[in-house]
Amino acid sequence: MNHNASLSAPPRRTRRIVLLGLATLGTASAVFVVRGPLMMSAPMCMAGRWHGCFDTFNGVVLMTLVALPPAALVVWALARRRRAAGVTSAWRMSLAEVGMVHGTVPFLWLTMMPGAGAGIVPGRVSLVPLRDLVTMGPLGIVGNLLVFAALGFFAPIRCAALASVPRILALGAGCSILVETAQYVLRLDRVSSVDDVLVNAAGAVLAGLASRRWWRTAAEAPADRPRPAPIPAG
Repeated sequence: MNHNASLSAPPRRTRRIVLLGLATLGTASAVFVVRGPLMMSAPMCMAGRWHGCFDTFNGVVLMTLVALPPAALVVWALARRRRAAGVTSAWRMSLAEVGMVHGTVPFLWLTMMPGAGAGIVPGRVSLVPLRDLVTMGPLGIVGNLLVFAALGFFAPIRCAALASVPRILALGAGCSILVETAQYVLRLDRVSSVDDVLVNAAGAVLAGLASRRWWRTAAEAPADRPRPAPIPAG
């Protein structure tokens, strides 16, 4: 049995290396494709200016990419600290925590970005389901699916209490309702729509299903606690 286990280890390691290489290649390809628009916002972002950087889609995407190395460093630091404390799933917990924040905050920033008539036009609400899907278009639908995708992907990995489809759906819908309510109350010149809530929640569920094999179950949860030190004999 030990011989079979040792034979299965290299293929797993090779699979992980291949997946990591594909992810790196995909990220590099995406950056190469959008390098032109991103570089247009680079001078404004480097100067720390709000206009032209933090109030534009290109600027937010650029700052998200720039924040990737610090995010990876935070994951490493958290995992190292937890491993020293004896936590068995230190890397999984650390990656899930940082991934939830780094993958959700930029989309929330874009969603809460005020329009041209912010503070002037009254709040608008659309309560008829499926009416706004036609006006969203493919890009709008994809964007709404990604708003809470990172939260739906990493939350059940980090928290065993969320490791079920109904709870992920409730999490995505609840967060989306809060965002739509904030848009209306703050008068950001955006439409608070039921369809946004539906699509955002669907994106969280789809992302959660994609990470289902790594979900933490109730039986695994105690393993995340530090292991007690052995009591010396005698």
